[in-house]
Amino acid sequence: MNVHEYQAKDLMREAGISVLKGGTAKSGDEAVEVAKKLGGNIWVVKAQIHAGGRGKGGGVKLAKSLEEVKQFGDEIMGMTLITHQTGPEGKVVNTLLVEEGCDIDHEYYVGIVLDRDTSRITMMASREGGVDIEEIAKDSPEKIIKVGIDPAVGYNAYVGRKLGFGIGLKGDTLKKAMKFFEGLYDMYIDRDCSIAEINPLVTTKSGDVIALDAKLNFDDNALYRQPAIEELRDETEESSQELEAGKYGLSYISLDGNIGCLVNGAGLAMGTLDIIKIFGGEPANFLDVGGGATKETVQKAFEIILEDKNVKAILVNIFGGIMKCDIIAEGVVAAAKELKLSVPLVVRLEGTNVNLGKKILEESGLAITPAGDLADAAKKVVAAANGEA
Repeated sequence: MNVHEYQAKDLMREAGISVLKGGTAKSGDEAVEVAKKLGGNIWVVKAQIHAGGRGKGGGVKLAKSLEEVKQFGDEIMGMTLITHQTGPEGKVVNTLLVEEGCDIDHEYYVGIVLDRDTSRITMMASREGGVDIEEIAKDSPEKIIKVGIDPAVGYNAYVGRKLGFGIGLKGDTLKKAMKFFEGLYDMYIDRDCSIAEINPLVTTKSGDVIALDAKLNFDDNALYRQPAIEELRDETEESSQELEAGKYGLSYISLDGNIGCLVNGAGLAMGTLDIIKIFGGEPANFLDVGGGATKETVQKAFEIILEDKNVKAILVNIFGGIMKCDIIAEGVVAAAKELKLSVPLVVRLEGTNVNLGKKILEESGLAITPAGDLADAAKKVVAAANGEA
């Protein structure tokens, strides 16, 4: 789950992590009122959407007068902001963040992620802040300092020192940075974060260490014990299909292709997407019905897939273990009949009760194309999506 920058900074402020003073607004006039309360003679007006690259898209403006605060606020509020993370459709800006100015000396990058290769939480820092860290990682990986944290030991001062020295900090600034790193790590653990990213982290000419930007993502599987985080969810920033899928225990992610996928198990779902692409197709979604799906949840999965008008064919790929093939078959038949399915449907079943499942499909009277294995299923669904079946 993602949150907006202003929400992330509120959480960081509660954790004692240094951030700039600011406030939210819904119009240029409200932005001016926030700026007046903050005082000073320079402010930053920021679009609040769940995506990075807002500055390049025109969603971050430096205002040197209250008139400019109003002007920029009115320009940004309600705009469709397009960045490299939103895709060409962009996202509509519904909230502004107005912050006080900052006397920046240098910009850095700091991040925390779970490194699945080492099974450790890893903290990263770089002197190359304020830019796309992905490009730095690709072109100059040596510029990113990484420290894996032993779960048996946890965070200690060594981590902060290595990061701080690695990005060239010294003296009091290093001490402040070490305190910042420790506070960020503690918040990451306490709040069940999956990503914490500060880009840029800045040092000021007076030696302070401040988060100029903030991105926090949270582990969806831990939200049951983080009710305060759950309340921060902005459903306007999320896909309606993904929200609906979540209500039924389905894992759904919308993609850009035209082949709908209904699979059980995340690993099998990823393999299904890969083989569709190998045979020249483009998946329209990732949809994992899990191991405990029922006839009703299978029907709901079909409804969600068909909400995407780009879908030209559907592939059902089930390996029956806990999930029995006959249950899936019943759900497929019921959904196809109730929804009056008009797109080609390819089904591959293996595992528990597979023969019974195939019999249900054969006797349904529906135009369902059976597949013998995953490669056969991919070939057939790609052909169907291209109108060649």
